[in-house]
Amino acid sequence: MTTTHDQKPRGGRMPRTARRAQLLESALEVFVAQGYHAAAMDDIAEKAGVSKPVLYQHFPGKLDLYLALLDQSCDTIIHACNEALASTDDNKMRVTATMHVFYDYVSSAQGAFRLVFESDLTNESPVRERVDRVTRECAEAIAEVIHEDTGLPGEQSRLLAVSLVGMAQVSARFWLDTGHDISQEDAATLVAGLAWRGIRGYPRSDEQP
Repeated sequence: MTTTHDQKPRGGRMPRTARRAQLLESALEVFVAQGYHAAAMDDIAEKAGVSKPVLYQHFPGKLDLYLALLDQSCDTIIHACNEALASTDDNKMRVTATMHVFYDYVSSAQGAFRLVFESDLTNESPVRERVDRVTRECAEAIAEVIHEDTGLPGEQSRLLAVSLVGMAQVSARFWLDTGHDISQEDAATLVAGLAWRGIRGYPRSDEQP
């Protein structure tokens, strides 16, 4: 039996974790290409080179599979954001590193960001909760840094942090959709400069009266 480049060859038994990873990889390709509503479990099983019963052994339904992918995608960007914040004590460099996280994420060849930022299923509360989790957890981590550095109250720090996250993800998606007239490196650095010029105006906590 021959296979196309788009379909993975059918193989023997795999360890459960390896099979799950394979199914998630195939599902990501299908969901990104077709969107949730147009994608079918048949398409995902065919892409993975498995039978539908094998697919259903791991994921009882299409929504379960989609949510597993969303969890994986959300974990990726939240972890990268936390790593960027922990990578240095220099706040200017922190802003730049965090901005690059979002640009790296949207430019990934897999296109996983479309599940998080451009989902066609956000009317479903489990999906909405996961999409909101990215903004919430990234903003919470950034707000902690802002609060420690400026002494601003928690609510003010969180509002500034949410604004920075919004600037990062909206500008990164705009950059991706407008044909890459600016390189990824230059675009992320340019927007990081804008963010830093705004946030550095708040006094450090040791400068508070």
